[in-house]
Formats: sequence, C-alpha cells, structure tokens
Amino acid sequence: MCDYLGVSKVIWLPRGIYNDETNEHVDNVCAFTAPGEVVLAWTDDETDPQYALSKASLDALEAATDAKDRRIKVHKLPLPKPVTITAEECDGLDLCDGEPTRTPGERLAASYVNFYIANEAVVMPAFGDPMDEKAQAILQELFPTRKVVTIPARDILIGGGNIHCVTQQIPKSTERTNQAVRPLFCCFYLSRPLSVK
Repeated sequence: MCDYLGVSKVIWLPRGIYNDETNEHVDNVCAFTAPGEVVLAWTDDETDPQYALSKASLDALEAATDAKDRRIKVHKLPLPKPVTITAEECDGLDLCDGEPTRTPGERLAASYVNFYIANEAVVMPAFGDPMDEKAQAILQELFPTRKVVTIPARDILIGGGNIHCVTQQIPKSTERTNQAVRPLFCCFYLSRPLSVK
C-alpha cells in the first residue's frame, strides 16, 4: 500500500465517528494540520458512545510516530452536541439503490474534522451549535496563515459525509504508479436543493 500511495508510513486508527455511514472514513475523525500534528474529533462526555471511539484513536496516535519518527501531537477538536435527523428531512431524501436509509431521530456523524484546506483558507462545517465557534478558534490557531471560514453543513451531513468528503481530492499520479489514486465515495442524494443561510 505504501508503494502504491507513494508514502513511507501509514498510521491505522482503530475507530471513527459514531454512526458514520462511510464505515468510519478517517477524514471525519482525524486530519493532519502540520507535519507531526493532527486534530482528533473529541468529546469529554464519557457517556457518549463517541468517547470510547475517540479514546481508542487517541491511544493509537499517542503510541505512533510519523514518517520522520516524530511523536504525533494531538489537538482535540470538540464535537458538536449530537445532531439528529428529522422526519421531514428523511422524507426529502432521494436514496440510491443499495444505500442505507435514514430514520427520524437517527444520530448523524457530525464532526468539525471534516474540513477542507484551500490555498488561503480552511473551510469548516458548522452545525448551528455553540461549539462551532470553539472549533473554528482551534482551527484558526492551528492554521494561522489561512482564514478559517464556516459553512452551514447540516444539509450535506444529512446526505452523508461533509465538506471534505464532497471535495474528493484525487492525488497527482506518480512515476511509481502512473495513475491517480481514485477515491471511493458514496452518499445519499438530496431531492431538494441545499439551503445556505
């Protein structure tokens, strides 16, 4: 895998975000912010099912080193309070064959880690939660040369995934592979337009 991806080391995290329909893709739970530094989706609430999942990933990261043998510095990025889907939102989904359905009251995999890094900005999902501002401030401190902007992301989340998921970068091909790595992506499709407030 390392040769195919053109990397020298892979760090495997044991768990992702609770109820994540992507089978716990890493871009919703952990992301590099600088060489040897990551943000990890975190809750201090030990009764939240996410706590054990994030703790398992924290333990793995704290035991790991990066490709240059540096200890990984972990910045805990808080999660919003649990985000659930309404019956009206469920009715508005246009599901693909074989895709899972949504149930009213179902907890969605809301995470601020699912951000996109652009040349001069970081685009972060916002959920209308008091934790939005705290997460934005943490990311702004970690990305001092970029402006951290928020986008209301509930409609994307309802459809599956979030901002980083919908960007789906395709890495440049390398001489070793002579082809770009093609990421897999599955999502729900909305039968109504996204609302941006």
